[in-house]
Amino acid sequence: MIGSNVYNYINVLNKAANASYLRNELIANNIANVDTPNFKRSDINFEQYLKTELQSRGSNMDQAVAGVNLDKLKPTVYVDQKELSFRLDGNNVDVDVEEANLAENQIRYYTLLDSMSQEFSRIKMVLNRN
Repeated sequence: MIGSNVYNYINVLNKAANASYLRNELIANNIANVDTPNFKRSDINFEQYLKTELQSRGSNMDQAVAGVNLDKLKPTVYVDQKELSFRLDGNNVDVDVEEANLAENQIRYYTLLDSMSQEFSRIKMVLNRN
C-alpha cells in the first residue's frame, strides 16, 4: 500500500477539484457581471495542463499518475475572447452559456470529490483489515 502511489492519485484529484472550484467562482463572477459594460468573461486553463502532464509520462495511466509533477498542475486564469462582444456595450458574457458551463462544472466538481472519497474509503478499508 505504501508504495502504491495512491496518494499521488488523490493529490491529482485534489488539484483538479481545486481547479474546478476556481472555475465555479469565475463562472459565478461572469454571471454576476452579465450587465456590466465592457466586462469580458474569464475562465481557467487546467485540463490541458493535466492532459499534457499525463501524456508526457507514457501510456500506462498508473505510472503516468505516479509521476505527475504537481507543480505543473496550477490553473491559470485568462480573459476569454477579449476582442469579442455580443452586445453594443462591449460585454461578451452569454448567460445561457455560463449557466450551462456552471452545471457542467458542478457535475465535474462533485464527481472529483466522490472519487477522492472513494479512494479514502478504500484506504480505510485496507487499514481496518489489519
